[in-house]
Amino acid sequence: MKALFLSCTLKPSPAPSNTEALADVVASALQERGVAVDRLRLTDLSVPPGVETDLGDGDDWPAVHERLLDAEILVVVTPTWLGRPSSVAQRMLERMDAMLSETSSDGTPVAYNRVAGVVVTGNEDGAHHVISEISGALGDIGYTVPGQAWTYWNQGPGPGPEYPDTEHGHEWSHSTGRLMAHNLHAVASALAAHPVPPHED
Repeated sequence: MKALFLSCTLKPSPAPSNTEALADVVASALQERGVAVDRLRLTDLSVPPGVETDLGDGDDWPAVHERLLDAEILVVVTPTWLGRPSSVAQRMLERMDAMLSETSSDGTPVAYNRVAGVVVTGNEDGAHHVISEISGALGDIGYTVPGQAWTYWNQGPGPGPEYPDTEHGHEWSHSTGRLMAHNLHAVASALAAHPVPPHED
């Protein structure tokens, strides 16, 4: 089983990402369950705006799309900005919109029988809103989003330190992240054993 962690940080490599640091907790818990973890930071790629899988020369999204289809588990990793998902996360979802019309050889939508979750950080509130927006969109695309398939950290209202600069809330965020990994793996395993069949009108 494979998991793809798609990072929607605004920071290009090699700048450290606070949200990726929390996502590492989830990745480690999945690896303990025998899941192979693949990581990708979208700001390191050329991903122009659009709602198609391939926009032609200079578009790196087709390779991302291949890695999405190679993974049974997707974890979207995004900071909170102004109470909302990052602009990179929004562009990711817009490019994934093309998957709505893509099917496998048996006619099943390509996102079916795959699970997804969300990791969010920010030294502001809004994490539940970010989780809801991304989870809802992934459900529209065809992913199964298990219960408690998210974890987040925030400092609370007002300015304050970032995730790596304090231990505030880490115990809860890490515990929730490990539960997230458990649920993603359990539901992905169930779908592998009993996949959603093609729908016939």
